[in-house]
Amino acid sequence: MHIGILEDESIQQELYKVWLTTAHHTCDCYDSGKAFIEALKRTRYDLLILDWVLPDSSGEIALRWVRENLGWDVPVIFVTSRDVEEDIVKVLRQGADDYVVKPPKMLELLARIEALSRRSRPLSAPTLRMGSYEIRQDAREICVGGEPVDLTQKEFELATYLFQHPGKLLSRVHLLDKIWGKNANVDTRTVDTHVSRVRKKLRIAPENGWQIHPVYGYGYRIERLNEPRK
Repeated sequence: MHIGILEDESIQQELYKVWLTTAHHTCDCYDSGKAFIEALKRTRYDLLILDWVLPDSSGEIALRWVRENLGWDVPVIFVTSRDVEEDIVKVLRQGADDYVVKPPKMLELLARIEALSRRSRPLSAPTLRMGSYEIRQDAREICVGGEPVDLTQKEFELATYLFQHPGKLLSRVHLLDKIWGKNANVDTRTVDTHVSRVRKKLRIAPENGWQIHPVYGYGYRIERLNEPRK
């Protein structure tokens, strides 16, 4: 799993890195709420670990942002020194999946991560094959001609959503709500930028059997051509 960590103590960050690497996970650590949220806008994580008390924000604010903008699929574990029952109940009701009081124990934390991983992915998501394109939903990657393409989280989600709705005219506002969330602090130009990146990275063009049509002042429509154009 690729894990995002919000923790401002450098010693605790290093412990996480050692523990998770030992268990064959990868991770990125952030020491401020601002840096963490900015990273979530461009990087996809399979699980998040949040501290509560931060120099510029709080884990509670970060959790709220995650649920409003990334949805409920990504598991969240709080690891914090706050052990008051009311606090634990509060963040669990707000969307945390688990709560560990510091200092965490290595084997226990890894077991909780493993348990959340099992629960968050109970069934394998199907692989979608569309001509030259293969969308591997479990791996969160898209291949063109059998070769995986490096995409950000939002690029993957946008491309997948477009391919799942061939021939349908999708407004910029609709795509913004579906991919970034209704409360995302971004404008519709973000959609244009991401569509352009997706088209370029995935080589969505007639020679690969697909084409994205922009509709001035409204949105986009992706269409599958009868035959790829040579």
